[in-house]
Amino acid sequence: MNKNKIKEMTNHPYVRYGLILLAGLFLGWLLFSGGDRKQASQQTASVEEAHDHGAEPAIWTCSMHPQIRMEEPGKCPICGMDLIPLQTTGSGDASIDPNAIQLSAEAAALASVQTTVVSRQDPVKEVRLYGTIQVDERLSQSQTSHVSGRIEKLFVTFTGESVRRGQPIATIYSPELLNAQQELIEAVKMQDMQPALLQAVREKLRLWKLTDEQIARIEQSGEVSPLIDVAATTSGIVISKNVNQGDYVNTGTVLFDVANLSQVWALFDAYESDLPFLKVGDRVAYTLESLPGKTFSGRISFINPSLDPATRTAKVRVETANPGMELKPEMYANAHIQASLKQYNNEVVIPKSAVLWTGKRSIVYVKQPDTETPAFLLREIELGPSLGDAFVVLSGINDGDEIVTNGA
Repeated sequence: MNKNKIKEMTNHPYVRYGLILLAGLFLGWLLFSGGDRKQASQQTASVEEAHDHGAEPAIWTCSMHPQIRMEEPGKCPICGMDLIPLQTTGSGDASIDPNAIQLSAEAAALASVQTTVVSRQDPVKEVRLYGTIQVDERLSQSQTSHVSGRIEKLFVTFTGESVRRGQPIATIYSPELLNAQQELIEAVKMQDMQPALLQAVREKLRLWKLTDEQIARIEQSGEVSPLIDVAATTSGIVISKNVNQGDYVNTGTVLFDVANLSQVWALFDAYESDLPFLKVGDRVAYTLESLPGKTFSGRISFINPSLDPATRTAKVRVETANPGMELKPEMYANAHIQASLKQYNNEVVIPKSAVLWTGKRSIVYVKQPDTETPAFLLREIELGPSLGDAFVVLSGINDGDEIVTNGA
């Protein structure tokens, strides 16, 4: 009876489903409890392994900033790059200075570390100068009126026109000149009684640039004219025209400015850092953008003693002969000078890429010699003049030292 009831109960669908559910729960418990024990054992092994590794903690550095050293991996606080292993405590070379930065071969390769042996040489700098061609101010003259009056005629009518010495450039109508000539004729008549008066009138006309021949002609002919020609006092080109025909002028009025271009100035701007390399008398070769393939030269005749406060440059003047008139004012000029510092001889010179600046200090990394692992010591140096892509070093390192020139 009981067996039939049990059989009947087990055949009931709800009971059968319940038994299946209980069996599934039991199997799941067995599986998950076993996995937890396995995971726990793995975690224990990991902790033990980490503890073993912790006995020798790695030092991490940045390939771009080797001065960064940390006891665990992470990001460089300067550039944000991933840190790389540097060394393992207790595994270094005993001869390495404790303050040195050590790099494994892999780390040095990643940082592209390159070194150079320091040597001595006479400092030479390539100085680049940029400027323009200008008129030689000593060969520029103003053409002025020597009498007051009205400009009756201009023989030079535009800026840039060529003139020759002695060429008439203007005719001036001057009542003042007319009166002086009449005084001369009267003084000739009275020369026996007042010879000093005749000399005074003659001198007055000479000051107005009348020649002795012109004065003698007036005395002999008795003819006067209110017109006088103004002649050019130099040969060159007109660089400024200040009057027009019909204008009234006074004694000393500037009619034209004429520049002689047989010699010109090349005026260059030199930065104050380049001035120690330049001196009066140095020969300078330069080229012009408008005349490619041609090289011109001259000597430095003057270096401006004051700087332009806006550009921090000083004008350097190079005098150049210009017989063919190829050089024209305002042409652009480029000069390259291999200049040496006379006060520096046989100095320590290092590449500019080797120098690091930390505030007011200048430092380099010097490779420690005779070590199995590459090691570098930070060294403060005193810099001298800049040579463009190099520096003169006054103190801090010696010739023969091996310094880092790339990857520092």
